[in-house]
This record gives sequence, structure tokens and C-alpha cells, in this order.
Amino acid sequence: MKTVLITGTSSGIGRAAVLKFNSEGWNVIATMRNPSKETELNQLNNTLVVALDVQKPETITEAVVAGINKFGQIDAVVNNAGAAIFGVFELATEDQVNEIFDTNVFGPMRVLRAILPYFRAQRSGTIINITSQGGRVTFPTCSIYHATKFSLEGLTEAIAYELLPFGIRTKIVEPGSTVTKFVGAAVVTEGEIPEYEQFVNIGLGNWAKHDTMASQPEEIAETIFIAATDDTDQLRYQAGKDAELYIRKMQNSDDQAYVDYMRERFIPEYLNTKK
Repeated sequence: MKTVLITGTSSGIGRAAVLKFNSEGWNVIATMRNPSKETELNQLNNTLVVALDVQKPETITEAVVAGINKFGQIDAVVNNAGAAIFGVFELATEDQVNEIFDTNVFGPMRVLRAILPYFRAQRSGTIINITSQGGRVTFPTCSIYHATKFSLEGLTEAIAYELLPFGIRTKIVEPGSTVTKFVGAAVVTEGEIPEYEQFVNIGLGNWAKHDTMASQPEEIAETIFIAATDDTDQLRYQAGKDAELYIRKMQNSDDQAYVDYMRERFIPEYLNTKK
């Protein structure tokens, strides 16, 4: 039986991924910040629920060691834990920027530092970093979030080269909007600059108007499982109709045509109409 370690499994995509891998006969190390509150996953066979906070390196090491002690080895890691922040860049405080980067970028880096020595020693392993459609395309009022996800995309693509000599596969899964608590738990930028109020309302309003293609977390989990088991060196996997729509639009357009399309879709009120 193969074993996967998944971060951020208390809800949403991470939880759905635990159930998917478990149903496919894998051992699962389901990690979360507060496992004492868990009442379902710890009832599953071949599933170990342990504490892991991506902002606390010691908990990552402890979770990896606990998983190896329980199941003998780890074959795949799914870096799923993350957070969202909405609002324009200038309204974000330095503490907010530091916090979101610590979770979305430095957190996965810490997990990688903990697991890579084991993967190199066994000359195998699969890393799956969950980014977002927001790691490839951008939307108004999500600038700080995009900065973290673009960073994680760049890191993952680059280490995919570095880890090939060790038989380690590196994958990126890019979910679109998903029916989870993720957006509801998002932080909102705290600054107050009245000149931005109308833009934020328009940007968020148009984003909500077009946000009609949200996937269920189980659909994203299916894509994660495919990435873990397809035995290919494919790097990127889109998950969700909206992710496919926007990323395909970007790939099939020249750069300016794509930017113009997104501006027209989300902030048409601010377009320069002069010819």
C-alpha cells in the first residue's frame, strides 16, 4: 500500500483528498492544525490524523516522522494548506502580507524541506503542490493572493527540474473556484483609502457575477489523485471549468488580447474608450 501525506485536511479540498486516497486503498497521513477537533477522519482505516501547522517547522517534522513510523514510508505529499486574502495591494498591511506569504509560500517550502531527504534516500516520491487558477491568471482585488500563488507555481516548476535526478515527480494542481469554506475564511485587506472603495465594489461584484462554475471539492480531489498516480512527468493539471476557461483563454491569446479580455470582463467601467 502506498502512503500520502496531505496538509490542510480539516475541510474542503484537503478533506476530500483524504477520502479519495483512502477509498483507493492508500494509507493517508491527514494533517491539520487542530486534530483534537476531528471526529470523522480518525475513524477511517489506514488513516493517521496528526497535527501539522505549516507555520511551525517542528510540527511538520513530527508529522513526517509519525507517518513513517506508522506506515513505513511516504510515497506522495500533497501541499494543500493555504489561505486567501481579498483587497487591493495598497490596502494590505505589512503584517497581512507577511502572514499570507508565510502560509501559502513559506509553509509549502517547509514541508518540502522536511520530506525531500526521505524522497531522495528512497529515490522516489511525488510532490503535488495545490496552487490555484490564481497562480496562472489574475483577477481584480486579489493581488496579494496572486503573488503567493505565482510564487508557488514558479518554485514548483523550477524544483521539478532539480528533483528529476532522484526519481521525484513534481506536480501542480490548479483548482478554480470551489464550494468550500475557503473564500468565507478569507482575510480582507485592512487599510482605508476611500478612493479605492468604488473599484473594490465593482471588481468583487463582477467577480461574483461571473463566479458560476464552482467545482465541488470531490472533483478537485479526483484531479489530485490522477496527478499522484498517472506515472507521468506532466507538470500542471487544471481542475474546474473556470480554471480551464481562463487558462485556455490565456494560452490561446496573445498577451495583450488576454489582458484586454479580463479587463472587459471584470472592470469594464474603467476601460479607456478612446480609439
